[in-house]
Amino acid sequence: MALISQKSFQFYSSSIPASRSVLMTLSKRLSFISGQQKPQTCSYVAMRVLCFRDKSQYIFCRKNHVQLRIQSLSVNETVHLCGDTGSTTKPNNMWMEEQLFFKKLHRLCTSKEIFDFLGSLEVMSDTMASGALQRISEIEVDDSGLKNPEGVLENEVFRALCFQFEFESSKLSNTGLLNALQALIKLRVDPQSTLMARLLSEGEERLGKGQLTVKNLCALGESLLELEGPSCATLERIVSHMQEEDIEKWSPREMVMVYQMLQGTVREGQQYQDLLNRMNSVTLTMVSQLSPKFTSIVLNSLVVLHQTRAVHLVTALCKHSVKHVPYFTGDELVNVLEAFLYFGHREQIFTEALEAHVPRSVITMHPQTVSKVMQYCCQKRILSKPIFDAVAEGFISDADRFTTDQIAGYIIPFGTLNYVPPSASSLFRKLEAILHARLSHFQPHTLLNLLHSCVLIQRYPINFLPKVFSPYFLQQLQAQPPGLDRVATSQLMQLFLTVTLECPFYEGPKLLPKYQVKAFLTPQSSLDVHLLKRVKTGLLHLLKKRIYFASEVSTPYFYMVDIEIKLDEEGFVLPVAQCEEVHRRIALCVDGQTRFCVNSHNLLGEEAIKQRHLQLLGYEVVQIPFFEMESLQNCRKMAEYLHKKIFPHTFGLSC
Repeated sequence: MALISQKSFQFYSSSIPASRSVLMTLSKRLSFISGQQKPQTCSYVAMRVLCFRDKSQYIFCRKNHVQLRIQSLSVNETVHLCGDTGSTTKPNNMWMEEQLFFKKLHRLCTSKEIFDFLGSLEVMSDTMASGALQRISEIEVDDSGLKNPEGVLENEVFRALCFQFEFESSKLSNTGLLNALQALIKLRVDPQSTLMARLLSEGEERLGKGQLTVKNLCALGESLLELEGPSCATLERIVSHMQEEDIEKWSPREMVMVYQMLQGTVREGQQYQDLLNRMNSVTLTMVSQLSPKFTSIVLNSLVVLHQTRAVHLVTALCKHSVKHVPYFTGDELVNVLEAFLYFGHREQIFTEALEAHVPRSVITMHPQTVSKVMQYCCQKRILSKPIFDAVAEGFISDADRFTTDQIAGYIIPFGTLNYVPPSASSLFRKLEAILHARLSHFQPHTLLNLLHSCVLIQRYPINFLPKVFSPYFLQQLQAQPPGLDRVATSQLMQLFLTVTLECPFYEGPKLLPKYQVKAFLTPQSSLDVHLLKRVKTGLLHLLKKRIYFASEVSTPYFYMVDIEIKLDEEGFVLPVAQCEEVHRRIALCVDGQTRFCVNSHNLLGEEAIKQRHLQLLGYEVVQIPFFEMESLQNCRKMAEYLHKKIFPHTFGLSC
């Protein structure tokens, strides 16, 4: 990067006498800020001079458009920028090496510390100055905006930096120019100000001259997306420049930067698929070179950009991410897990890596990261006892600081996957204490999901059901999207059925009849049609006639039975159409793989509670799991197996 010595900036002070009286006069002129006369002290040191403008203004705005009208700017609290008008050697006695500068900069934790640090320097490069602005934006900006606008925007060092960035924009390096632009956008500087206009104009001029590298193009593109959105015409010029580039020569860092910039183009559905297709192909060849951070960013970009056809790249990235599991930051791991969920990918070795990492790190991991791990396990039906046991312990010790969504994220997978950890008594005591203290803080659907998951594993939230069954809560539930859909009404009905069958001592309010449904919502994938057909064929061989059993039977008790068989008092099998003299009802639960946790014989919570309730309703429940039938190769063996399962004490059958 070309540098300019301190002498290049002497014109700022050449017309200002350095006498004490003139400095004091100038101090008075600086007292008019934001239209209010306000005495200010003007500190000055030998060899430091003030620089000002008489008529020009900057207007810096926050989200609520607080304006700071600055009529004068002081450079005695800052140092001079270095552009790229020439190449000079950096004298050690004039400025700090950039590497040391940035090392110290990133150790500073407040904007005041940074301003004091800058004020202590004699000279700095434009990249150093723009880097300082970026660091300030990292510290001072959060989701709600600029945390301390007056402390930043009224600071003399900040104002002097802005002054020099504006009037020396043509002399700035590409990096200094575009980094400053990004930082000022993040700091909520008014896009209509002359400062921003000049920086943008300079960036677009260099774009037209073809002077910007891939990194520069990305920085300018992200700035334009932030200011003008994906419909910006200049953005198309930037992408056009990128398409002319030799993508095969891009470094992993450059590739990642372009992916990140293109993420912003999907806000209005605009995509540059031709460029993405080329990038996806080239990225596939460099997957092994990607760091944990880059792996996470690319996967996240593929999700945001809906790259569902990039199957080979997604698969390679998912496999590559396994070795990075211990090194991902919390946010990076969340991005990777979201990609696994979005693309429907699952790797056993990835699960094993999580099992090695999460239990020993769960106490230090952010609750949102742990919630995402649990969501991943839940949606993929992965019952990892090491992870679940560690998460339970983490909940017991730290749940008081969790948000309501995080609390639900920790607990719901236990019910969904039908797992009761060794620390269950302490776990649910903690949950009950939190619910007593913060019940009103939970969103209606979050609370319903949470309580429903508890009853799946026979943990009965008796003290909180009066609220759930109250008309007021049900109205809240209906008002909040997605409202009282089939999922919510099925959960309410299952809660009602649970307290009726399993908690006869409950005397509180019940679910109003108008909210009761006739049948539970059953996912189509939960019934293994192929397995059901095999069982029906075996039963036909065993019972000889199709009239002696029925399949997919809707019961008066809201559940659907896979296969039902009726017997009279003497044990004779009755035709399923017969309603009189029925003494026993047998419910066959034909449980395919989708009703179990992955690679496990552990039933999911929904199926476990169904079989439990059918027993309490008077059915004799016979489970026919897929893993017991895998070795049955023909109809005769299937019939023998069913005979032993359904009629274990009968040598022959009478119909």
